[in-house]
Amino acid sequence: YVGKWHLGWDWAILPEDSKDINNLNAKINVDFSKPVQNGPKTHGFDYSFGFCGSLDMAPYVWVENDMPTSVPTKFTEDKGSQSWWRKGLTSDDFSHEQVLPDITKKTVKFINENANSDQPFFIYMPLPAPHTPILPTKEFQGKSGLDNPYGDFVIMVDWVVGEIKRTLEKQGIAENTVLIFTSDNGCSPQADYAQLETKGHNPSYIFRGHKADIYEGGHHVPYIVSWPAKVKPGKTDQLLCTTDLFGTVAEIIGVDYADNVAEDSYSFLPALNLKSKSEVRESIVHHSINGSFAYRKGDWKAIFCPGSGGWSAPMPKSKGIEKLPKVQLYNLTEDIGEENNLQDKQVSIVEKYRKELAQIVNDGRSTKGQPQKNDGPEKWKQLKWMDE
Repeated sequence: YVGKWHLGWDWAILPEDSKDINNLNAKINVDFSKPVQNGPKTHGFDYSFGFCGSLDMAPYVWVENDMPTSVPTKFTEDKGSQSWWRKGLTSDDFSHEQVLPDITKKTVKFINENANSDQPFFIYMPLPAPHTPILPTKEFQGKSGLDNPYGDFVIMVDWVVGEIKRTLEKQGIAENTVLIFTSDNGCSPQADYAQLETKGHNPSYIFRGHKADIYEGGHHVPYIVSWPAKVKPGKTDQLLCTTDLFGTVAEIIGVDYADNVAEDSYSFLPALNLKSKSEVRESIVHHSINGSFAYRKGDWKAIFCPGSGGWSAPMPKSKGIEKLPKVQLYNLTEDIGEENNLQDKQVSIVEKYRKELAQIVNDGRSTKGQPQKNDGPEKWKQLKWMDE
């Protein structure tokens, strides 16, 4: 693993500061001479190098194999509107502006050293871009022609992918290496949609909403797979979710795993027109930042909240939202922009989807197998809030 670890790890926090552990703006005292707990090494990575959370969350310290590489002694912050990060402890070997080039160099080095070994390798390289802070380096500033650093930062991400791909080609292993590029959510409003619109550009393309929303703009992201030796170029209409990476890799390398592992992971080898023992994913459970659910299956997507459930209008608790229908239903084949709510015309579909979603929540899984424990009050598990 090389890059951004936003899955949580435990710093060695001094006891008197433990009460502030969940405050992103707290100045918590960490013992940087001790290893982090519950990090990448704990969860199975043979080698790990990266930082915790986003680049706007202190402390800003590289951690290699669970050990901080340096004790931070200075405080940094940036007050730019798009390049902003929280003021916090920063180590001398950590530069916000150079994080993306640094992890690229580290990954390229690893590939070069391991390309022709007897064992295959797996690299998880979560990027801090184009997430905030938006920090294209000098050579990329102005490249997009959008008068907006976000566009330049996206081009820089393209460069990163190109560097990885060129390294695989240089080492002669590109043909039989599976290279997957995707994102965990849609574009952030920090990109400045209004400014980009003046340049004729919409980061969400034709989709409604953006990051944090229940709408397609929050969830409909690129998923690009390159495996020249096995996969022919093309597109697929099969539903995929990032959770499916686990099941797919496991099937590629022929590893079985327990019934209570990766309960929401389907192998997507069928989408690549490859032989597979896996069932084909038929539905996806969506979730917005405020905890609202949506359920997509076939042509339809049922949203069990009024408005976006996130950061775009109509926002949760915004004026007038109480007058909107509590449920939304869109035919994504005919209305990918989610503009025509058909919930009052297709009541049977709404009820069918609510029951199927409730069953998945109650079972603690969306794949076949033994039900798994799922936390939460009964009202939540049964989706009974819709009746209120």
